[in-house]
Parts: sequence; C-alpha cells; structure tokens
Amino acid sequence: MRDSNFLRNSNSVFASSFSSLPDPRRTTKGHFYYPLDEILFLVISAVLSGADGWVSIHTFGKLKLDWLRQYLPYENGIPSHDVLGKVFALLDPVAFNTCFTLWVNSISKLTAGEVIAIDGKTLCGSASQNKKAFHLVSAYATQNRLCLAQQCVNEKSNEITAIPLLLDMLTIENCVVTLDAMGCQSDIAQKILDKHADYILMVKDNQKSLRQQIEKVFTLEKTSDGHQQTDMGHGRVEKRTCDVINTLTFLDERSSWPGLQSIVRIKSERADKKTGKITQETRYYISSLRQDAEQFNTSIRQHWAIENNLHWSLDVIFNEDALLMKSGNSAVNFSIVSKMALAMLDKEKSTKMSKPLKRLTAALNDEYRSLVLKC
Repeated sequence: MRDSNFLRNSNSVFASSFSSLPDPRRTTKGHFYYPLDEILFLVISAVLSGADGWVSIHTFGKLKLDWLRQYLPYENGIPSHDVLGKVFALLDPVAFNTCFTLWVNSISKLTAGEVIAIDGKTLCGSASQNKKAFHLVSAYATQNRLCLAQQCVNEKSNEITAIPLLLDMLTIENCVVTLDAMGCQSDIAQKILDKHADYILMVKDNQKSLRQQIEKVFTLEKTSDGHQQTDMGHGRVEKRTCDVINTLTFLDERSSWPGLQSIVRIKSERADKKTGKITQETRYYISSLRQDAEQFNTSIRQHWAIENNLHWSLDVIFNEDALLMKSGNSAVNFSIVSKMALAMLDKEKSTKMSKPLKRLTAALNDEYRSLVLKC
C-alpha cells in the first residue's frame, strides 16, 4: 500500500517543492510512460543509496520496484537509463534549482550570524569536444551544513557575473557572506548589503591597489584587536593569528566599498609533523562587520567548510568529478540531486555512521532509506 503521507500528498515537503517543475517533454507529442515525479523520486532515492549514474539508478529501480511503489504507482515499471539521461539533459536547470532552493528553505532555518560561504567548482566530467566543462557557484550554510543554491557560470563569463544571480536566490538576512578574491567586487558587496546581510571578502592582487593600501594601514595604525587559533590534524599544526583594524582613516579607497567597517589580516603558520617543514602565509580581508578578532578568525575559518564539507564530499563520496555526463543539462541537474542527497544524509542524526556507510545502509535497508528521505 502506498504511503499517503509522502510524495503526492500536498503536505509532502518533496512534492510541494518540486510540483512546479516543468516537464520538458510536454512540448512533444505522445504518451509519457514515466511521470516526472516518479523519475525524480527514483533518482534521488537511488543516489542517496550509492548510485552514481543512469545505469546504476535503473538497476536500483528494478531491484527496489516494490519499495518504490509504496510511494508512487510506477505502473509502467522503471524507465531505461537512456530515458533517465534524456529527461535530465532536457530539464531546465534554473527551474530545477529554484525548486531545490524551495526544498532547502523548507527543511532549514538560518540563524543570525551564520556564515554563508560562496565558492565555485568545475564539473570536470561535463566537458566535451564541443563545450567546456560546466562551472557552478554554490552557496553553503556552514552551520546547517546545507547547500542553499547553485548558479551555473555562463561559458563566456565568470564567477563575478554569476555571484549576484546566486545572491538573488538567497534569503540570508542577518547572515555573513564570505567570498574568496574573485568575489571581492564593490557591486557584490552592495548586493550582499541589499540582502540585509554582511560580508567578509578576501583581498588579493585582483584588487591590487586595495591590497597595497590595507598593507600600508597595518603599518600605520594600531590593531583594534588580535586573536590566535591553533588547529592540529591531517599531520600538521596550523596557527592562525588574526588582527583587526576598525580605524580606516588612512585607507584611501574606503569610500569605494559600501558598508566597509573593518580590515582584517590573517597570518597562518603551518608545520608538517612528519617533515618539520614550516610554511607561512598572510591573507587580507575587508568586512562590513565591526567585531572582535576571535569572531573574524572563526568566520574566516568557517568559509573553508564549503571546500571540506561540500566540494570534497561531492568529489570523494559522490564521485562527482569522475561522472561522465556530457549531454545537455544533465551534469548540472545531477549535481543538484547529489547536493540533495548529501543534505539528507547530513540531517539524518539517528546514527553516527559516516556518510559512505549511511549510503551503503540506505542501499541495503529499505526502512533506513525511507528515514533518510524524510530528513
């Protein structure tokens, strides 16, 4: 018997979020053997259970058809891997991402001061002879451990044009947006302020004059506050010293940066435990926040969660870089599914298993798979 409290019930989080997704096949003639909601539910169920391609998703569907029919009819069985690939190649990635964002907003609540890290990642397996690989810019809520949305970078553009479009999708009031040097643009800073959020932007040589001025100010002004953090792990010891200056009288370009309140310097020293080699690095940031050095040190450190918790997980656990999806929009759309599955696995707290073990358990245990899908 079908579970009446899940997909086609109007109270279902999944159904309410993805019900508006246009079926790309509606412009063609003929009867659809496989409704779009059945395809979507099959794909997300299979991916969180370890499937990483259309053939393995089709195989999962055949083996778990009785379980799938608890939720949807699947009157015509499971679509072939070719059908799955064609549908995902045709799906509008903007509309799919909008539905994904609705789903994320329905299962999470951002807290004041939460760091929203924005960074880009290339889908290596999406390149072909006729086109470059897709490059996606994602927004990651570091406390909730959720990807909030993604934006595909136009082939003839870069992250600078994609980031404002991504920000338009987000509800981030009272949050702190962190960006690497590519996002250090005055228009992006203003866009973040317009969203009633604050920014911490890394400054490198793409803003050479600003960087030189910041270096100068740190030689002229006494720091407002300082803080030191030490981390040990991965065979190394890292010490990060954060210094903050709030008095910006000597910063000539301060009026060019909306809402600018602070400049920040992070000096990091890494010691390799095995070789004893020590490396040092100095990084600079500008921010609309006026807070102490400990808070800045923590927020800047949290930015790297998008690399460690999102991009690393997609590459290592979901095998994203190795996936060969070159047709249409399939790579971009499949990345959304992977991010959904990752979010579900992160939110499932009944066990302390690693995410790879959770995926294996979901593959083998129907009850656990149902539990994860409701997260």
